[in-house]
Amino acid sequence: MRMDSLLMLRMLVMEFVVLALMALLAMAMPMDLAASNLVLRMDVKSMVVVVILNNVVRRNLLSLQAYIDEYTLQRVLAPLFIIASLVGLFCILKRPIKQTTLNSSHTNALLQKACRTRLFTYHELQQATRGFEDNAKLVDSRNGAIFAGVLGDGSRVVVHRLQCENKADVMNVLSQIEVLYVLAHKHVAHILGCCIDPDNPPLVVYEHPDNDTLEKHLHHQKGIKQTLDWYRRLKIATETASVLAFLQCEVSPPIFHNHLESCHIFLDTNFSSKVLGFGLLSSPTEDKSHPLEASSFHNNDVYDFGVVLLEMVTGLKNSDLPMVALQKIRIGKLEEVVDPLLYYHEKPPQIKEQIEIVADLATRCLLFGRDGKLRMSDVSKELTHLMKENVVFVDGGSMRMPTIEETFSNSSLLQMISMSPDSILAP
Repeated sequence: MRMDSLLMLRMLVMEFVVLALMALLAMAMPMDLAASNLVLRMDVKSMVVVVILNNVVRRNLLSLQAYIDEYTLQRVLAPLFIIASLVGLFCILKRPIKQTTLNSSHTNALLQKACRTRLFTYHELQQATRGFEDNAKLVDSRNGAIFAGVLGDGSRVVVHRLQCENKADVMNVLSQIEVLYVLAHKHVAHILGCCIDPDNPPLVVYEHPDNDTLEKHLHHQKGIKQTLDWYRRLKIATETASVLAFLQCEVSPPIFHNHLESCHIFLDTNFSSKVLGFGLLSSPTEDKSHPLEASSFHNNDVYDFGVVLLEMVTGLKNSDLPMVALQKIRIGKLEEVVDPLLYYHEKPPQIKEQIEIVADLATRCLLFGRDGKLRMSDVSKELTHLMKENVVFVDGGSMRMPTIEETFSNSSLLQMISMSPDSILAP
């Protein structure tokens, strides 16, 4: 009896061990087997042990397999995603960017184009402008920023930092620098040289005229003590129009400023205009397939010059100036916007008429300049003709302009001119 009990106990232990082994085997089996009801049969002393994995066990196994799959997916895809992101970032950083730099392989060829002028180093001009700091900045426009600087030898310069998109733009810059340098027009600021650095924007270096800018004189900015009378304003306007007309009509391909402002017009000791800051990248090529391109640049210059004329007449500068001035001029109230420092009401009738003519010309530049109905050559001719009325020779050929302090009237002066036709200065 005791032996039977021991035998039965041994059999039960064996059954428990077998069941445990079967359960572990089921968990390790593929899902296609675990997904079905697994029936295991074992005969122990004619006893059949049946192990059936029910639906609950099957769902648990499916959840376990899904978790394993998700974990495996994350372990595999996460590194792949990181690698792909790094590769994409590398490609973006290596992609060519629109900038003002040049490939170093082209530098030597580009420098040869500027061989007629002095070649400055970027470090030299950086020191001259104190690191291109804001306090040295004179102009910031679509033609690029313009800085005042002092070279190591103490000479004052104006540095024009141009914005270039590619090598072709830089070649354009160099070719036009060469043209302006060779022409050496007396009303274009003298070009001293340039800087073409592969890692920085192109720089054009001008000689700094002695009397600062027209803008500073019109608005009495710091350091300006002398007021521009009407004669000087008319003279500056005439000279500026003449050089713009010359560069557009007599030079091939034409050179346009494309953003003329009073801050781009410098004055020398004789108050003669010296224009700089040309939009060197804006000159159209001689491609006959784009005739409207040249026209648009030309017309922009006419419009911008009209704004400068209004500024010279009114002494004002703001974004609303064209609209405000046009309204007053068109209703016959010019005297309300004329610069008080011109003493319009005290001027002789002939001088008042000249101011009115210039204001009318400025109006036409604004209204018709962009339509191409008024050309810079036309503007130059009108101002030159008007300027003739103000210039006479006295004392053996010296030039002078009648001022308000003179005791004789303008009408008497005109009579003197009419009696001496040889006294009129040719343009």
